[in-house]
Amino acid sequence: MTNLKDRIFEIAKELQLVNLATVAEDGRPWVRYVMAKADKGLVFRLCSHIDTKKIKHIKKNPNVHISLGVSSLETAKNWLQVEGKAEVSTDRNERHAFWFDELKNYFSGPDDPDFCIVIVTPSKIELSTMGSMQPEVWEK
Repeated sequence: MTNLKDRIFEIAKELQLVNLATVAEDGRPWVRYVMAKADKGLVFRLCSHIDTKKIKHIKKNPNVHISLGVSSLETAKNWLQVEGKAEVSTDRNERHAFWFDELKNYFSGPDDPDFCIVIVTPSKIELSTMGSMQPEVWEK
């Protein structure tokens, strides 16, 4: 059996639809679907237009939550709950590294001034398994 960090990475390494929760101006949570993936260090990245509700939320309060790993109830085995802090990056290298062709539907290219990357550094990740009431916890 591999270690917990490796098992988390296996679930999060591919670009996938995830739920991202931010804290709105009024202190209430706001959840939306985004495409995200994690690197080997378990840092998550997703992209956004710079002038969106999620970017405004993150700039005011960087605390976010991501849930991922389940595409259907029939195939659900493991899923992740990620607690972390987000930052907004317009760094050219970050934008080029994240770019994939389907983003042409939303941006003119990786140098589009409206294209930004959200980088989520987790403080805690819970790996839950179907049939178990107790998640395994990874903390930074």
